[in-house]
Amino acid sequence: MNTAQLNVISVLLDWLEGNLDQPLSLDDVAAKAGYSKWHLQRMFKYATGQNLGAYIRARRLSRAAVALRITSRSIMDIGYWYHFDSQQIFTRAFKRQFAQTPGSYRSAADWPFARIYPPINLGVARIPTPDFITLDETRLVGVTNSYCNTLEQIDDFFRQDIRPRLWHQYLEKSTTLPPMLYGLNRLVPSDTKGHRQADMIFHYTTACKPGQLQQHMSEGQPVVVERGTYAKFTYEGPAADLHNFIILAYGTAMPNLGLTRRQGHDIECFYSQSEHQCSTNCILHCEYLIPIRN
Repeated sequence: MNTAQLNVISVLLDWLEGNLDQPLSLDDVAAKAGYSKWHLQRMFKYATGQNLGAYIRARRLSRAAVALRITSRSIMDIGYWYHFDSQQIFTRAFKRQFAQTPGSYRSAADWPFARIYPPINLGVARIPTPDFITLDETRLVGVTNSYCNTLEQIDDFFRQDIRPRLWHQYLEKSTTLPPMLYGLNRLVPSDTKGHRQADMIFHYTTACKPGQLQQHMSEGQPVVVERGTYAKFTYEGPAADLHNFIILAYGTAMPNLGLTRRQGHDIECFYSQSEHQCSTNCILHCEYLIPIRN
């Protein structure tokens, strides 16, 4: 396969990832790539080692698994969203990939990533490798903001990263920076009774250790980070690229390592910058901690 054909498959993989909730017949995909469907399937198999149709199905089921864990959308609606013709067909396909029904996958206390099928990476992005640490109980003080979203809105919401704005709000009255700024986040299914227009709620707490920002002590609330084991992913780069790094950690590194996420907050530890304010263009030094089961 020549470089031009490899580039076609790389662009196609990105396009597929952004359109898994759209109708994707082989004819549609071939038209996008500009090849006959027979030739495209041969090219895809050669470049990735995977059958094109099977790959699309595995990625849709993986996205559906995520939706089951983070949204309150019904199983039937999630199946339809990812173009399974009935709940029975969706349940049968889901059970083949995950060895359990969608209902049992959703209700389990822990979230296993071993059977999630990662998006194929043809070498453009480096997959982060975690260290495994035990974090002692940590007491913080912070301010929590919550955002309601639907399944349809979630990608757009995270592309418009809210972190810099929340950091500014939290630090605007302070004349000094804390040695470390914490971000605690959780993405949880909505309470359908209280949030009829939302499938999920994103909670984000901006925090620091008590006494480091006296101006905020009256505004912040006590926050306790429980002791436990975490997969620690280290990021250094533009603030605007942090979300893509988190997607790689969750969508590829966690499944590749067969890790299981336990309940709790994700913890973001940001080391102090020389500048008081941080924009989407500033360089971050961040440790991103995901709670895992031993």
